[in-house]
Amino acid sequence: MNSYRFHKYQGAGNDFVIIDNRENKFDAKDFALVNQLCDRRFGVGSDGLMLLENDDHYTFRMRYYNSDGREATMCGNGGRCIVAFAHHLGLFEKEVTFVAVDGVHQAIMESDEVVDLEMIDVDFVERIGEDFYLNTGSPHYVVFQDLSDLDVVKEGRSIRYNARFKEEGTNVNFVSMDKDCLKVLTYERGVEDETLACGTGVTAAAIAAYVMSGCQYEGFDIEAKGGRLGVRFQAKSINEFEHVWLKGPAVRVFEGDITL
Repeated sequence: MNSYRFHKYQGAGNDFVIIDNRENKFDAKDFALVNQLCDRRFGVGSDGLMLLENDDHYTFRMRYYNSDGREATMCGNGGRCIVAFAHHLGLFEKEVTFVAVDGVHQAIMESDEVVDLEMIDVDFVERIGEDFYLNTGSPHYVVFQDLSDLDVVKEGRSIRYNARFKEEGTNVNFVSMDKDCLKVLTYERGVEDETLACGTGVTAAAIAAYVMSGCQYEGFDIEAKGGRLGVRFQAKSINEFEHVWLKGPAVRVFEGDITL
């Protein structure tokens, strides 16, 4: 049996198990172990798991896994939470630069529980009928519609498993827009369920909303089921975006030890 010290964080209801793996005691390739730790009945329970690891060039490296145990693409809410965890460990004071699977990120601790995270630049937004598809560190399909009586899991799954996306999968975001305010509901691949928030998802929704609004707004306040987030960016063109920042809560819930 092995014992692991873990920390539980949540960002707008999107929750994560985080492990300090700077001494490489956690087997990063043990995907079954990751899945077990994320299990809400037989483990700690979370939407995903992150390892904080050493890096030769940056303050730390973020390694992210979905709750199914598979190492995954970037997670915006997770990115904010691991920044808050690194701050808790004393790795930096106010600003930090770290590296994740999609590249280098900067972040600012706005307060003990609010993090401003720079996301990757977006260089292409595809229109599919009235919908949008883009990569904000993870792939996202964005649908603008009335959200009342929406079955997020049913409708999200139908897109995630359609002929185009079935093999690699995509996250699906359903969005309603009122000027520069958005409401976003998300179906996440890897979790294969609705989650209370998705950082890369609200980022994708905000960029798609910029196009939908006729390029009126370069920032949006966003309401997810788990809390409020903010996205701002600079548009280089209708399809290119830089200086993309995601701001929102990153809260330490509890910590403990688990023996498996």
